Amino acid sequence: MKIKFIFPLFLSLLVPVSHLFTQQTALGDTTSEKATSGNPVVPGWYADPEGIIIGDEYWIFPTFSAAYDEQLHLDAFSSPDLVNWTRHERVLDNKIVKWVRRALWAPAIIEKSGKYFLFFGANDVHDGEIGGIGVAVADHPAGPYTDHLGKPLIGKIHNGAQPIDQFAFLDEDGQYYMIYGGWSHCNIAKLKDDFTGFLPFDDGTVFKEITPDGYVEGPTMFRRNGKYYFMWSEGGWGGPNYCVAYAIADSPLGPFKRIAKVLQQDPKVATGAGHHSVIHEPNEDLWYAIYHRRPLGETDANHRVTCIDRMEFDSNGHIKPIQLTFEGVEKHTITSLTK
Repeated sequence: MKIKFIFPLFLSLLVPVSHLFTQQTALGDTTSEKATSGNPVVPGWYADPEGIIIGDEYWIFPTFSAAYDEQLHLDAFSSPDLVNWTRHERVLDNKIVKWVRRALWAPAIIEKSGKYFLFFGANDVHDGEIGGIGVAVADHPAGPYTDHLGKPLIGKIHNGAQPIDQFAFLDEDGQYYMIYGGWSHCNIAKLKDDFTGFLPFDDGTVFKEITPDGYVEGPTMFRRNGKYYFMWSEGGWGGPNYCVAYAIADSPLGPFKRIAKVLQQDPKVATGAGHHSVIHEPNEDLWYAIYHRRPLGETDANHRVTCIDRMEFDSNGHIKPIQLTFEGVEKHTITSLTK
């Protein structure tokens, strides 16, 4: 669960003037009485969405879904109500991060001390190649960003996990973790407070493998009622059977035993539903799954769209199957924690 607090974008005089140069496009009719978000929630081919609450706005940071050599930038989207969205174009690209040459993937963002740290995977890196997981930093979620390190944060293969699909998780005790990995391996590591590297665990290891059965990629984690929910994607991202499963544990280190599949294709709605993230409305037991899927009839692997549907729990705390819809979710503004 990641909940951040900033001033709204319209208070532009309170943020650096350079933010005014970020290209923004209103996608929804803010005067309409549209009651639901609709799916896809934003137009265009977008995948691997990172959903997050920042202040009193919802944000989505997705992958630009195209051929690897064309994946050279990231857009972001913000909304006050899940229905009306603004596109923030090219919040990050290979002009900002010079070592990125292709395959800019699956952003994840966190706020710390008034700064926004945007993590990303790049270059589809293999052994001996330059690339992996990087981090950029800005004073505003829409940028402008600068390369925080000038090199990858994780540029090598550890425990068989390709350094992609990173998720930054803040635990109750203030420790930030990075959970990441492709090629059917998942690692967890303790981030330094300045996000320049990692701290060893008590046993001296830096990257601990926490791979559950069926794991392929796309990890995410949140806490609910004192339990750690770990979710991930299974199957091949380019096919119809891409899906999401989950586990529950008492620690972010697990052990995580697979419980069930909770997000998958629906032959009446879409195929390839996976690589999701989770938004929790801070004052309510209200949860959303933000994920990508492939419209019916589409055969191009990169023709993926970003969608939002409700995520609910049963009386035992288990996640109910998430229903794919065309309607999306109801219009909802974020409840202030001070009310």
